[in-house]
Amino acid sequence: MSYEPDLSLEAMRRICVKAGAKRVSRSAAEELAKVLEEVGVEIAKEAVEFTLYAGRRTVRAKDVKMAYKKFKEDRNLRI
Repeated sequence: MSYEPDLSLEAMRRICVKAGAKRVSRSAAEELAKVLEEVGVEIAKEAVEFTLYAGRRTVRAKDVKMAYKKFKEDRNLRI
């Protein structure tokens, strides 16, 4: 059984091209989708925590922004 990411392979190819790639293999697009989905779910979980802490049920853009900021700080990333 193969893994079916929620992110489209074409979108992953476009991201690689924006980053400067001339060509992108299917396996590279699939791997990027897996990685971005993993990171995205982690950030989304943190955003949900911020939402619940604020007493809301709706995740807002500010929750995602704060979760992304925390994600970067926790990993000492400069993105």
